Amino acid sequence: MNLSSPTEADYLGIYSIMFWTLTLIGVVKYVCIALSADDHGEGGTFAMYSLLCRHADIGILPSKRVYSEDPLLHDQSTVARKPSKLGKFFERSITARRVLLFMAILGMCMLIGDGILTPAISVLSAIDGLRGPFPSVSKPVVDVLSAAILIGLFLLQKYGTSKVSFLFSPIMAAWTFTTPIIGIYSIFHYYPGIFKAISPHYIVHFFLRNKRQGWQLLGGTVLCITGAEAMFADLGHFSKKAIQIAFLSSIYPSLVLTYAGQTAYLINNLNDFSDGFYKFVPRPVYWPMFVIATLAAIVASQSLISATFSVIKQSVVLDYFPRVKVVHTSQQKEGEVYSPEINYILMVLCVGVILGFGGGKEIGNAFGVVVIMVMLITTIMLTLVMIIIWRTPHALVGLYFVPFVIMEGSYVSAVFTKIPEGGWLPFAVSMILALIMFVWYYGRQRKTEYEMANKVTLERLSELLEMPEVQRVPGLCFFYSNIQDGLTPILSHYIKNMSSLHTVTIFVTLRYLLVSKVDQQERIRIKRLGPNGVYQCTVQYGYADNLSLQGGDDLVAQVTRCLQRHIKTSTDRQSPASIEEEIAQVEAARSAGVVHVRGKMRFYVGSDAGCFDKVMLRFYEFLHGICRSALPALGMPLQQRVEIGMLYKV
Repeated sequence: MNLSSPTEADYLGIYSIMFWTLTLIGVVKYVCIALSADDHGEGGTFAMYSLLCRHADIGILPSKRVYSEDPLLHDQSTVARKPSKLGKFFERSITARRVLLFMAILGMCMLIGDGILTPAISVLSAIDGLRGPFPSVSKPVVDVLSAAILIGLFLLQKYGTSKVSFLFSPIMAAWTFTTPIIGIYSIFHYYPGIFKAISPHYIVHFFLRNKRQGWQLLGGTVLCITGAEAMFADLGHFSKKAIQIAFLSSIYPSLVLTYAGQTAYLINNLNDFSDGFYKFVPRPVYWPMFVIATLAAIVASQSLISATFSVIKQSVVLDYFPRVKVVHTSQQKEGEVYSPEINYILMVLCVGVILGFGGGKEIGNAFGVVVIMVMLITTIMLTLVMIIIWRTPHALVGLYFVPFVIMEGSYVSAVFTKIPEGGWLPFAVSMILALIMFVWYYGRQRKTEYEMANKVTLERLSELLEMPEVQRVPGLCFFYSNIQDGLTPILSHYIKNMSSLHTVTIFVTLRYLLVSKVDQQERIRIKRLGPNGVYQCTVQYGYADNLSLQGGDDLVAQVTRCLQRHIKTSTDRQSPASIEEEIAQVEAARSAGVVHVRGKMRFYVGSDAGCFDKVMLRFYEFLHGICRSALPALGMPLQQRVEIGMLYKV
């Protein structure tokens, strides 16, 4: 606390602030409103951005916007209707769309910062309880123990949340049951009239009395609501109803009673605020509470780690983050994911924060900055969802927006004073992540623009194949492309340099859909292109579909069967002889050999390029070189793979 000599009235004012913050932000904003703004079960700022992109043409990368047009992406409740005035404004203004994207990116980066700080401060605060009964335990020992616990937690992530979630329920049940009991004991023992502080006039008197110091203290009281932002981001791991029931029936009353008990204790021990939790725990139950607090800190850490995995997956799918490995650890829930690279980066950063900062106060300052920034961004984006998608009456939107912006804006102004005292860390992490995301987005946008401007049309393909030096060689070729409307420019580069094309060439596009599983009949879509033996194939898959096939022949067999079925059922060829001839051509090509061709387009940044492009695109090429391939490991035999490189001069 920043108050040098707090009084009873100060503590009552602080409790009143915490009660109304919990009630308004936790219950009204998140539980009653925000949880309804999910995108196919996913929560968080980036999920809301994805939701807005699907309901209005406000996305930026065209390669991703076309995906939202598929009927599989829309549930039956989605009804086509005219965009709102605000939606039209965003569609017309590229600046507004970029600002919206920046907000979504900043919210995501702050949440990842939350994923670094929550495990650090939660476990460190819990283990620090050792120093009460054993003053001889030094701070470095507490730091090392906390780091060891976190390393163990991160090493368990690969098994998935569901494998260890059976432990979470009894741990959190014990936490939410024991802490309010101790709170009730403290209320009756120290200050039975504590709940009079629910009256908001205590807040007014607190600020009138303490003025600037009271405002600065908001940077500490904001920590009472930490976890609400993770609760929304963790929506993919739990159902909306489960979160609402758990929060309203257990977490909210438990926090209200626990904070009331701590306040009652402090009113009788005015200057004992350095460690308000462990000091208000009665001595006979100290060690059981220490064990429960440590286990609860681990569960809280898990919630932010899971939320980080979720937002990373969302941004990778939307192509706003370099491709990392994302493993779905559950066949039932889309949001239950794990990323090995992100997991180990988080582990190193968490341990670094504990060993580097040392003091919990500095980590707490950084934590407060992250939490309230995510909440403010959520408020703004939720307002856009209300107006553009839900079509909420403007009076109700104003009733939501104005109070929450004023309240959260006050918190933001207070936590910004903590930036020199540790608050700089999340900003540094967020700026680095935002830079990576922006560079990736810029590079992908430039590459997409080039591909769309130089795509090969069917007429151009026919011209290339009619060139005398171009031969149709025996074999079945799977040519992978990111473009669905037209053919990749790499095809022209390939034909000119190889002077050949296989007798049967299938242009394959892998398409990720926001559904659990794609029906087998809808999995592979094939259509005939103009030239003889040339087809286009779209392989659609959901988040729970397994694309890691046991061999390349599995994909070949599936596509070949679908191609033969398409030839037989096609209406543009009526002659049975021509149908049999085309099927025989496919079989002969497959027998002659199968090859999988993948194009790699790279930027060549010349000396005449601008300074901005030199820096951004060279950094993009570095990221592109170290990230995973866009083509999943389909188990293709190595000897069948061919990569064709192409340089795009900037």
